[in-house]
Amino acid sequence: GYDVVCAFNGDEAVATYQRALAEGRPFDAVILDLTVPGGKGGLETIARLREIDPGVVAVVSSGYSTDPVLSKPAEHGFSAVVVKPYKLETLSTALRGALSSARG
Repeated sequence: GYDVVCAFNGDEAVATYQRALAEGRPFDAVILDLTVPGGKGGLETIARLREIDPGVVAVVSSGYSTDPVLSKPAEHGFSAVVVKPYKLETLSTALRGALSSARG
């Protein structure tokens, strides 16, 4: 039930997010992979997105379940976590939780 826009790396995600804001079509949430080979990963990307939009709702995803970002996502700017591999239901639950928290 979601409309999805994919980005190859953090730089593309930031540019896409900025463009959507400028066009008056902001994203409800973003899902960022913690590690992106050869590009900006989730930590660098969320920092930049928070500069653009302090209210960005972000879910972090990673296969590195022991990474400190996953144990304390809010300290790093994330609203929720999904650990790979995950099922669609897990992702959906994380998104719903992040969005409902953002709406208060």
